[in-house]
Amino acid sequence: MYRDYLKGRIGSLIYITGTLIRGFSTQTFNEKKFEITPDQYVILSLLIENENIMYQRQLAEITFKDRANISRIIEILHKKGFIDKIPDSNGRKIFKLVVTEKGKNVRNKILKTDMELRNIITKGISEEELSLAFHILEKMNFNVKDLVKLQT
Repeated sequence: MYRDYLKGRIGSLIYITGTLIRGFSTQTFNEKKFEITPDQYVILSLLIENENIMYQRQLAEITFKDRANISRIIEILHKKGFIDKIPDSNGRKIFKLVVTEKGKNVRNKILKTDMELRNIITKGISEEELSLAFHILEKMNFNVKDLVKLQT
């Protein structure tokens, strides 16, 4: 009976927690007057962590965001001079995305705050608990990810 209760509440709890974390991150970014949003920061970080060169489709697959959302974020980052779009030789409308020095600098400026946010979010959670939560969420993602059809 309790297991059924937990199964019924876990989705809501994950959703609410995600919403709170997103709101907290957005609030902090606004208070610190960062030039980009948390979503834009995630994309910039992914590009840097992946050798600065990725394609839009890869970003959509990694972040589970639809094509329109990723396109909008990329356009904003490009207009602000944080990334360059380099035409791919294999396709007319396909671009490799490369982080500029300006993009690396803005990401480095935010990195300390990102770490502080992570510490606040995980306060009081042991490494063992964090690892267990991570593995449980990975399993849930695995159970659902192939059932979700996003426009990528």
